[in-house]
Amino acid sequence: MADTLNFSLVSPERELYSGDVAQVDIPGTEGDLGIFPNHSPLMAAIRTGTITVYENGAETKFFVQGGFADVTPAGLTVLAEKAVALEALDKATVEAEIAALEAGLSDLTGDAALAASQNLEGLRAILAS
Repeated sequence: MADTLNFSLVSPERELYSGDVAQVDIPGTEGDLGIFPNHSPLMAAIRTGTITVYENGAETKFFVQGGFADVTPAGLTVLAEKAVALEALDKATVEAEIAALEAGLSDLTGDAALAASQNLEGLRAILAS
């Protein structure tokens, strides 16, 4: 039984993280997920929020927007639409994105409204942390 999980976080621009870790917490659209070594295979959609990587007693955090998490026997791969180290996130950019989402939210319905609401909630949570 392996005591580490091979984890890779990839955005369209580059691979942000790759290595063996103890645990990864991801914000799924259906709820938060804690992925440990030997996790059952699964694929989940990612919502706006924070991925927390636990390695050697330390935590590393990344801001993500959209994408998918794929757990296989080989490990966990997160393909994010947008990802950046949390400490590198620009507060002014997040505030501008919140304002734009709030302005257009009333025009949306159905799945588009749900996705925008989840994105807005995630962005607000990032600013509050």
